[in-house]
Amino acid sequence: MNSGTRIRAGVVGVGHMGCYHVGVYSDLPEVDLVSVVDLDGDRARAVAKQYETQVATDYREIMDQVDVVSVAVPTHLHFQVARDFLEAGVHVLLEKPAAPTLAEAETLFKLARRKGRVLQIGHVERFNGAVQELNKIVRDPILIDCRRMGPFEPRVQADGVVLDLMIHDLDIVLSLVNAPVRSCHATGTRVFSSREDVAIVSLTFETGCIAVLTASRATQEKIRTLSVTQKDAYIVLDYANQDIHIHRQASSEHVLTHEELRYKQGSLIERIFVHKDNPLKLEIRALLHSAANGLGSNASYDGELLSLKLALQILSKLEDQGVAPP
Repeated sequence: MNSGTRIRAGVVGVGHMGCYHVGVYSDLPEVDLVSVVDLDGDRARAVAKQYETQVATDYREIMDQVDVVSVAVPTHLHFQVARDFLEAGVHVLLEKPAAPTLAEAETLFKLARRKGRVLQIGHVERFNGAVQELNKIVRDPILIDCRRMGPFEPRVQADGVVLDLMIHDLDIVLSLVNAPVRSCHATGTRVFSSREDVAIVSLTFETGCIAVLTASRATQEKIRTLSVTQKDAYIVLDYANQDIHIHRQASSEHVLTHEELRYKQGSLIERIFVHKDNPLKLEIRALLHSAANGLGSNASYDGELLSLKLALQILSKLEDQGVAPP
């Protein structure tokens, strides 16, 4: 695919997440949205009509019609669908997690390298403007606290919260600390489904940094936050609002009266300017840039697999506790 030519794109799986991909491709002037694909013909036709594109119920029908494809099918189908497109010479944006097993994910990346094609995993939070600014600020973290919580959605039951939600934060935390994990402790519980609906994980890194990650789909408020403690600052990131606040030079005092004991705390709070854009749009643009400039064969998959490997280790611990099914 030559830089400067229009790129032919398709989306396989037009459920909740897949429809977001369709919307982004349709808005990009350098892209021709060739087709949408879904086993549910009625749903596929409705989306195709909305975006004035073609429709198919079998992804193999479009493999010779597209240069890039977003794959947003259920996790257990990721390997088969992504493999077939890569074999056909198509660049692939594969929604997370890459595959249900580490072996399948490794096979996909090796295939992409052999074919000289891009395989990009949908870690969309990497493209959140606040996360990109956070990477410039964090130095030698001591404590990281991640909370990704919200109400239960019946449409998401194939995966538990570790692969559905927590894997985003695992990916970001591993990038921020950039050191091996020394120990991992996990606990969780089922609430609404046969898989873990709540999971709490504590990681200790070789640097001494501790990360505590909470994922829940049993919480009646949507929370997407990450906070970092380092020697000179306390940094709070809000994924949803793409905001970062830095607290410095904290002080506290208490006042004792006959009626009560009151505590006061103060600090200098700095709000970081964040360029806000649609993270999925930035993610897809990164795919298109890599595809157009022949960067596929240079992709290193070792780092891409770290979050999946750790997520699967956490699931194994939950399985041992009878929380997650084997």
